[in-house]
Amino acid sequence: MIRIGICDDERHMSDTIRAMVSDFFRQRNIEIIILQFSSGEELLRFDKQIDILFLDIQMKGIDGMETARKLRHRRFKGILIFITVLKEMVFQSFEVQPYDYLIKPIEEQYFEKMMERLLGSMRNASEENLLIQKGYESRIIPIGDIVFCEIIDRKIYLHLVSSEVVDYYDRIENLEKKLNYGFFRCHRSYLIHLKYLKGYKNGTAYMENGREIPVSRLRNKDFSNVILQYMKCEGNN
Repeated sequence: MIRIGICDDERHMSDTIRAMVSDFFRQRNIEIIILQFSSGEELLRFDKQIDILFLDIQMKGIDGMETARKLRHRRFKGILIFITVLKEMVFQSFEVQPYDYLIKPIEEQYFEKMMERLLGSMRNASEENLLIQKGYESRIIPIGDIVFCEIIDRKIYLHLVSSEVVDYYDRIENLEKKLNYGFFRCHRSYLIHLKYLKGYKNGTAYMENGREIPVSRLRNKDFSNVILQYMKCEGNN
């Protein structure tokens, strides 16, 4: 499910974008949640993940540009689309890395083309990201940020480079299928990212974050071969 935010202090414009977004995704049978905010302050108080954000630049109080700066400073990784009546404002926004701009009044044809392009980008990016579901919440985790994965009592714990640990319910076999090249199932309860492997000795994998991960005897030989193959491939890149 994709979480979409719309932040505009003009209710009519916010509702117009909501209708256009709803129609676009409904026609493609894609589930979404739409959240509407009437000010930058209200948006900044929201502490959940937003995958696509439509943000008006000219708003009372904290304007859209300053709101975007604050969001990026908090490591907001969602797709940012600015809404503006002034084309000139576009040139002031490069630092916050917007995906695109919608000029008021919004042309439906341009909106459709932009959203098709955006959807294609998201599908390509899905190969580099892991979408996890936790209850009614969804979150996108960059695969490159995962140091190792651990399963305890049917719950998966993703240990990230930031030291954050993200947990959710799933089978480790399902996770193993989703992760790309560079991960190895060294134990029935662990998947490690070889990118962050610091060393290996006597059945223990030493990770860069200081954790020591057990390697089962059954996987010991395979692990040595996988490490050599990984190092060879990385050396050729």
